Formats: sequence, C-alpha cells, structure tokens
Amino acid sequence: MRIKAFFILIFGFSVSVFGVKTTKIVILHTNDTHSQVEPVETSDLGGYARRLGVINQIRKKEKNVLLFDAGDFLQGTPYFNFYNGNVEAKALKMMKYDAITLGNHEFDNGMDSLAKVLKNTNLPIIVSNYYVENTPLKPYVRPYKIIKKGGVRVGVFGIGINLKGLAFQKNFEGLILLDPIQTAINTSDFLKNKLKCDLVICLSHLGVSSSDSSPTDYELAAQSKDIDIIIGGHSHKILVNRTVQNSVGKSVIIGQMGKKGENLGRIDLTFEKH
Repeated sequence: MRIKAFFILIFGFSVSVFGVKTTKIVILHTNDTHSQVEPVETSDLGGYARRLGVINQIRKKEKNVLLFDAGDFLQGTPYFNFYNGNVEAKALKMMKYDAITLGNHEFDNGMDSLAKVLKNTNLPIIVSNYYVENTPLKPYVRPYKIIKKGGVRVGVFGIGINLKGLAFQKNFEGLILLDPIQTAINTSDFLKNKLKCDLVICLSHLGVSSSDSSPTDYELAAQSKDIDIIIGGHSHKILVNRTVQNSVGKSVIIGQMGKKGENLGRIDLTFEKH
C-alpha cells in the first residue's frame, strides 16, 4: 500500500503467560487530512481509498482495533468547496471511525452547514470544551464516548482549540468555549474514576506549537493525571511515541501524524488481567 504508515509499538502482542490473561488493543489515528480525498500529488501518498484499504487489512489481522481522528478533516481541496464536506464525512463513515473531534476548519462554512453534514452521516463527533446546547450542533456532538473492546473499557473525549481568530465569529455564534485544560482534567477524572474506564484517550486539536489563545498538548499532558493517550492535530507535526510526564509522574503518550492523510498512526497496547 502506498499510504505511509507509522507503527508505534508500545507493548508486545497479546498472549497468556503464567495464568495472566492479556488483551491487545490497536489504536489507529489520523489528523488534519484537509479534504485530501485523492493521493497527494507531490508525494503520491495517502488518499481515502488507500487509507480504507490499510485500515481494513489491519482489522483483518487484529481483533480489537480503534480508529480516531483529531480534527480538520474538512477544507483544503475543491472537494470541500464543491460538496461542502459531504464527500469527506461519508468517507469517514465508510471507514468506521470510532470517534472524531472537531478542528477549527470544520467551522469554515458555519455551524448550519456542518450540522447538515453531520445529520446526513451521523459521525461520532466528540468535543468536551465546546458547549453546543444553543447551536445547530446540539444533536450531533457529545462530550465523550465509552467504547468496550476485548473486555477493556475505553473512555474517549475531545478538546477543541480556541476558535477566536481561526474562524469567523459568525460561524460559531452561540457556541461557548470552555477552558480546555480544566475541562480535560474534569472529564478525564470523570471517565477514569467515576465511569471506571481502563484507558482514557483525549482527541485534541490544540496542537503542540505555542499559541496566545490556546495551550498545547504538552501542557495538557503535564497538567493532567488521568489521561493516558493524547491523539493530537492542528500543528501538522509527526509525533511518534512521544511521552510527557503528567502531574503525578506518569507518562502520557502523544501522537500526531502530519497532514493530508499521508500517514496513519498506530499505537499497540497490551492490558493484563490477573
């Protein structure tokens, strides 16, 4: 397959050793694909069809696969200009993404347009720090999602970037921007300690580059205590197996896969049950 894949091996394969039962979870992730439906002309990498092919191959080999996107799946090619995001959303639906967060470019045509796209496709959109109760997005956006895979309880939530200066004010009128760090701390605590999730994943569109308006994924990881993995976007960086110590000294994995869908991220985890 010509799509370039980064494989991040965190632990070993799932086996039973001395009475200890282990479960392998494979996390696949993308970000900032920016309506790149076809392969990138300059690199001949990526494209929706190739991505779907690679994902299906992995699903055939692995029992417990999760697929996430960290936002900005819209805007960047004529497909968005002509079809307003419907092609991209239908493709993500076909690929069976488990959860997707919103980037700033999802708001380029306004919330009414985005709501129509989400209504047609019912994509699993999650954002915790965008309060959408008084917007057209209310029926289509949830703060978090619980997924059970191989007996492992996974809690996933989304954190969006400050839209001020990145999208026209009229395009997110009525949406309330909540503090991303505090929202992430509260939501991850709720998922880990109240809902008893074995793994807590944050889909973040904050990025890893310093900004006056939003903190970075590094800051988010450092100030948290219940987040295990941050799947990031916005900065168009390639981060493979990057770790940051959180507020209680535990490692948080941060992954990000560049842009335009040229790369497919993979994180392999093994959970032990005695």
